[in-house]
Amino acid sequence: MSNNFKDRRIFISGGTGSWGNELTKQLLNLGVKEICIYSRGEFAQFTMKQKFNDDRLRFIIGDVRDLNQLNYAMKGVDIVVHLAAMKHIPVCELYPSETIKTNIHGVENIISAAITQGVKKVINVSSDKATYPLNVYGMTKAIGEKLIVNANKLSDTQFVCVRGGNVLGSNGSVVPVFIDSIKKEKMIKITDKRMTRFFLSLPEAIKLLLVAADTTIIGGIFVMKMPSCKITDLARVLIHEFAPNEHVHIEETGIRPGEKIHETLVNPSETMLTYEYNENYYVIAPNSVNLPKIGIKEYTSNDKLLDDKDIRELLIKGEFI
Repeated sequence: MSNNFKDRRIFISGGTGSWGNELTKQLLNLGVKEICIYSRGEFAQFTMKQKFNDDRLRFIIGDVRDLNQLNYAMKGVDIVVHLAAMKHIPVCELYPSETIKTNIHGVENIISAAITQGVKKVINVSSDKATYPLNVYGMTKAIGEKLIVNANKLSDTQFVCVRGGNVLGSNGSVVPVFIDSIKKEKMIKITDKRMTRFFLSLPEAIKLLLVAADTTIIGGIFVMKMPSCKITDLARVLIHEFAPNEHVHIEETGIRPGEKIHETLVNPSETMLTYEYNENYYVIAPNSVNLPKIGIKEYTSNDKLLDDKDIRELLIKGEFI
């Protein structure tokens, strides 16, 4: 991967979250000129400023719903990474109007400000929930993908989507919740024991995200190749690690509104436009590209499941054990 970030000014929306912190760490090591951390929480910004203590960081309070503030914050920026979103599925189900304001209108504002300020590239982070969208979060992220892809017709600014699954260590990740429940309650609650999910460690996910800055494919949706496992297998590995000699009960609580048994990163209707980009990515390209076509009919979390050994290695990479 070439270093497209050296001496560049980078803007990160939702930059104080777990993704933003890891992305900032990696970008600083790539020799960026400046990183603008754009978010709503002043205390989170204060904490992040103290953590990094680097003069290349610039912190701006703002919401992606505020186009004027986005235009101000993006002045002189070369690359935008859009992370800000309402993500918690039950909350999005309760407040669909608020979710639309952030996850759809917010994307529209990011696009508008980036074009106005002459940004070179925008990288939008999407989710496996956008494929076969069943819940409000997935529906809004799917529309966000469409907006980003279509934005390439509007100006010389390049827009790219990155679609991934669950990231270990990100805010709301199930692993720290499970570990806490094992230690305190000797119980893990799982909504459905059949459930499978894609997982990747946070540092690995950010490295894959940075690959999108290299692409010459305009309007593509880059799909991270991610391992997957049964949630019950993940729970069992954690129990063995944190309570090897104790009985920890796994309680099945029932699926929540908007929740799926399995997730999908590429659906059958997309495979006709999906190519092997490299060993880490598929790309859903709007036009024919000189790459081999994908060799599967669908990419779901139930296809190839990690065994206990592989799950443990993934947890080690994520620094949970």
